[in-house]
Amino acid sequence: MADFKPDWHWLRQRPLCFLAFGFGSGLAPVAPGTFGTLPALPLAWILHGVGLGGWPMALLCAVLFVWGIRICNEAERALGVQDYGGIVWDEIVAMLLVLAFVPLSWGWWLAAFAVFRLFDALKPWPIKWFDARIHGGLGIMLDDLIAALMSLAVLGLAGWMLG
Repeated sequence: MADFKPDWHWLRQRPLCFLAFGFGSGLAPVAPGTFGTLPALPLAWILHGVGLGGWPMALLCAVLFVWGIRICNEAERALGVQDYGGIVWDEIVAMLLVLAFVPLSWGWWLAAFAVFRLFDALKPWPIKWFDARIHGGLGIMLDDLIAALMSLAVLGLAGWMLG
């Protein structure tokens, strides 16, 4: 499938792949990880709006993480490609986790987005170590979870320093 490029028609026929591709956001021709992170913003806004934030949202993210292993495994199987760039369910779940614990303001959300994308793109240790050793759906989900946790540490430190 070296020349195969998924499209809307392909996604519509595969519900799990539609989820794996972030409702289609992973089809972006450039920076699919960045575009794939964007659906987390309105989803988090809605969840906060119905009173779900903090630890309850983190619990939801844990469920979405476990489902994500299956979702990402299925997308890899359907594509015949390991860790295809358009698979962005991991970015959505990880960003939701970060947004669960930062203040509900555009400045904090922008910072959360930027810090998470930086960790996800650069993959510093230990993200890179896990990314190189754990594959399949678990590997896809795990490196973004670690990026989210590192983002939360940086944002928590920033919040503490800002008072």
